[in-house]
Amino acid sequence: MAKERGKKALLALLQKEGNEVCADCDAPDPDWASHTLGVFLCLTCSGSHRNIPHISKVKSVLLDEWDATQVEFMASMGNSAAKAKYESKIPPFYYKPTFSDCQLLREQWIRAKYEREEFIYIEKQEPYSAGYREGYLWKRGRDNGQFLSRKFVLSEREGALKYFNKNDAKEPKAIMKIEHLNATFQPAKIGNPHGLQITYLKDNSTRNIFVYHEDGKEMVDWFNAFRAARFHYLQVAFPGASDIDLVPKLSRNYLKEGYMEKTGPKQTEGFKKRWFTMDDRRLMYFKDPLVRPTCDLPREMHLPEGKFSLGAKRTATRSWKDSHLLPRAITGSTG
Repeated sequence: MAKERGKKALLALLQKEGNEVCADCDAPDPDWASHTLGVFLCLTCSGSHRNIPHISKVKSVLLDEWDATQVEFMASMGNSAAKAKYESKIPPFYYKPTFSDCQLLREQWIRAKYEREEFIYIEKQEPYSAGYREGYLWKRGRDNGQFLSRKFVLSEREGALKYFNKNDAKEPKAIMKIEHLNATFQPAKIGNPHGLQITYLKDNSTRNIFVYHEDGKEMVDWFNAFRAARFHYLQVAFPGASDIDLVPKLSRNYLKEGYMEKTGPKQTEGFKKRWFTMDDRRLMYFKDPLVRPTCDLPREMHLPEGKFSLGAKRTATRSWKDSHLLPRAITGSTG
């Protein structure tokens, strides 16, 4: 009878405001919980909590047995109270992952909150908030596709990210202005769970580089350092803007990516398989998802407001792979 009362009490707690979604990724209807932290979790985040057993011990709300002391602690804490404690000092630029983000972001978010307590003690945020970061990342080579160790330097003062082909090189191989920098995790595309795609402009054309670090924390720290640098740049560029206005502009995931078949301006040309990327209001295509074209640069089609037809750009596409829906900008109105 006591066990049944405990189970009913837990189910009642799930109905309280804040407990109806996962404490870490906002996934709906969590049915797991950490009885040492007092938070309700989704199945995926509960797996990450199992990786920090010295901090968090998890149980199924429905399948496991709960004693009265554990239920009482869950009632005394809950998701809202835990967030007030463990998320009290999150920098506005720090990326808070949701259930749609990659495993690395979610895993490191959980470790940052509960294991390292980075959002309780501001001094622990130095690796990504200092305005300067230097280190080595594995970068995919343009010609052979092999990943090679390269030195990267991010300088908020200089407003740029640089990388060097040699350790003793005096001049960087590339300079990427923070003004145009974007970073997004692409583990499936890159073939590494820590894979990050960095996009920048060179000669008014979009370029990509693909990097990773063996240490997941290091890679997420780099990602948030990029966001911090862009945040401070935008604060200067738009002094009247609020944090709420600036944060969505720090980094962005692509609206859609996948293969389509494309033909050129001549009606006699056949269709060729190309990798398309929808980035904000910009449609680009590449010969390959990872390899930068050597004979022609990625083509960009800037999508206007309202109606849009690829025919107006003297090109045609068909069969956006891996999805049942085409982007609205291709099929019709973008409004």
